[in-house]
Amino acid sequence: MTSIARDSFGSIDGESVSLFTLANDRGAIVRIMEYGATLIGLSVPDRFEEPADVVLGFDTLEEYQTKSGSLGVIVGRVANRIAAGRFHLDGTDYQLAINNPPNHLHGGEGGFQRALWRGEVEDSLEGLGVRLTYASADGEDGYPGEVKAEVRYTLTKASGLRIDYYATTDRATPINLTNHAYFQLRGHDAGSIHQHVMRLKSSQYTVRDASGIPTGEVALVEGTPFDFTTPTEIGARIDQLESGGYDDNLVFDGWEANGRPRLVGEVIEPLRGRRMEVLTTEPAVQFYTGNFLDGLGGKAGAVYERHHAFCLETQHFPDSVNHDHFPTTILRPGETYQQSTEYRFSTL
Repeated sequence: MTSIARDSFGSIDGESVSLFTLANDRGAIVRIMEYGATLIGLSVPDRFEEPADVVLGFDTLEEYQTKSGSLGVIVGRVANRIAAGRFHLDGTDYQLAINNPPNHLHGGEGGFQRALWRGEVEDSLEGLGVRLTYASADGEDGYPGEVKAEVRYTLTKASGLRIDYYATTDRATPINLTNHAYFQLRGHDAGSIHQHVMRLKSSQYTVRDASGIPTGEVALVEGTPFDFTTPTEIGARIDQLESGGYDDNLVFDGWEANGRPRLVGEVIEPLRGRRMEVLTTEPAVQFYTGNFLDGLGGKAGAVYERHHAFCLETQHFPDSVNHDHFPTTILRPGETYQQSTEYRFSTL
């Protein structure tokens, strides 16, 4: 039976933080809270009709405020890295915080992930949803312009989690929003994701330096550990990477800036038989294998270690603001930023 509930998840500086729980008639349950517009739970059944929560998270609001990892949050204003925290826009040089030395990462020390969004329940033909809004002041985290952001989570009738992003601004500013969910399709506490099998429609990747900044070169994945153009276990070539795992931007083939989501890949967990398809409007995805999870205490007593989860953060390219040949991330007054990504679940 479909249902939606709104409960308290605690408070910040005297302001209540709501938790929304969505359920459909196929056994899928999604939990979203207002702090960071965060996805804190996503339970879907396996091929044996046994449910499991397939995203990493914490039990309490305090843990989301104090622990690392950006688990399930909305990342902005600019997801990923900006080289040395600097960019030039319309005749002005901007210096952002260096919170991931030597670079700026995920919008800085504050960012959308540490903001208190406000949510409202929505019910559409596609399914049950939550609409969350946040107004980012001019100069917040060093970025120009007041940005009004909106994120809509929808649990579809077909057990997809669709995330729609919107933003407007009163001054030109870079925008690149994504969700930082960590997935483990056997269950959030099930350990290594090396045996998950992934396929991506991505024959190119952006070459990066040791700090994660693109060099500007877009290279072929063929013959590299980044080749997931055919179904491949995530762990098959992970030991070839000097950085301890994947944290790389893979470029989708045939992208067009037309605002229509398209199927770009899938991940299969063969033991329990869950399949997650990814559809998006975005030109690329940051594929990350939780390389810095180091015994992080999670929900229900779970302990999250390196490679216990993966992220598929749909996005524009990292450091796009400093590379003119990358798809632009600049939003101007009168324009509306729109991004849509769906994680669609089924069984083998």
